[in-house]
Amino acid sequence: METYDVNNTAVQLLMVMKLQELIGSHLPSLTYDNLEDYLSQRLWRIEKPDSLHKAADQVMSITAGELIKFLSMEAVKDANQADLNDYSDLIGG
Repeated sequence: METYDVNNTAVQLLMVMKLQELIGSHLPSLTYDNLEDYLSQRLWRIEKPDSLHKAADQVMSITAGELIKFLSMEAVKDANQADLNDYSDLIGG
């Protein structure tokens, strides 16, 4: 049985297509890794699609708003886990 996740080459092609769409219209600094993280850690964290057409529907229906919300939450989590010394270059220390 084939797995339809971020390691599937057909899904990766869909991801590249969606990435190009989002970069061109809303999120010029979005990376492939950002989209991969969203799919793995959010959308398909509990249940992966069982067919390519379901994966395609899910990937192609991702909105810029969903990604921004996810990336914002991830940034907050990362900041909460960081040490103040990690920011010394920003605060002149």
